[in-house]
Amino acid sequence: MLQPKRVRYRRAHRGHRRGKALVGNAVAFGEFGLQAQESCWITNRQIESARRAIVHSVKRGGKVWIRVFPDKPVTSKPAETRMGSGKGSLDHWVAVVKRGRIIFEISGVREDVAREAMRLASHKLPIETRFVGRESLTEAS
Repeated sequence: MLQPKRVRYRRAHRGHRRGKALVGNAVAFGEFGLQAQESCWITNRQIESARRAIVHSVKRGGKVWIRVFPDKPVTSKPAETRMGSGKGSLDHWVAVVKRGRIIFEISGVREDVAREAMRLASHKLPIETRFVGRESLTEAS
């Protein structure tokens, strides 16, 4: 699964997910993409599960790009632990995805095959997504 090789700080602040994605909001590498319609944290497990769904659907044909990387550490404290005594230990890694961000791209397959692969991948993700082509860049709103 995806995670950074090394990080400067082991524990990070939660931050915020307001606004639209200003970068990474257009199909850049492939012909078709899966675009986020909401903001969320996507875990490394969800990314890997969606990637496997795409690869399985296209029968290992074409090329797939993952446009997000889980570089934010999320901590959690053990169950039934009293408040205080510092921040919890690292639990998992997440990618911060804002509205409009392209999550996956694919090329080398027909549009109907790519659309079905992205539909299957979207079921593995915790947000609403839409299928986009290279010509339709970003939504006007």
